[in-house]
Amino acid sequence: MTWYIIVGVVVILIILFIVTYNRLVRLRNQVKNAWAQIDVQLKRRHDLIPNLIETVKGYMKYERETLEAITKARNLAQQVASSGPAVRAKAEAELSSALGRLLAVVENYPDLKANQNFLALQEELTSTENKISFSRQYYNDSVLSYNNRTQMFPSNMVASMTGFKASEFFEVSVAGEREAPKVSFT
Repeated sequence: MTWYIIVGVVVILIILFIVTYNRLVRLRNQVKNAWAQIDVQLKRRHDLIPNLIETVKGYMKYERETLEAITKARNLAQQVASSGPAVRAKAEAELSSALGRLLAVVENYPDLKANQNFLALQEELTSTENKISFSRQYYNDSVLSYNNRTQMFPSNMVASMTGFKASEFFEVSVAGEREAPKVSFT
């Protein structure tokens, strides 16, 4: 009878180990998928930027610095595409900042603001920025679930035995992005 109890306990422990391991794999894959979704949206934004720059070049003869800053930020963001969330977040924040400066400068060019190509690109870029924001939120939610599972008992024991490590959150690294935007109707 004692052997049956021992065998039963061992079988239950093995089943718990397998279930916990599979749950960790599922959560890790969910994090990878969420990161891939961010990557898709960032690539979409990177592809839109050259079209946006070409559209505004003719109108903004005196804003070369702004256009060069966007191009430089885009190139940097593409160079760090295979880096982790912290490096990518910093590069993408710089790109977002440069795009924000461009859209602020556009206010000085009424003809450009009325240009249909520019309006379509601006709408597409706004839509992409919203998708990036949602993708980042989903990624961070996935990382939270995964990290909780890898750090909480008893799954942390399985995680440490099988090499599961905590993932990085996609965090805002530029202080200016944390501030509320200033709106003025003057």
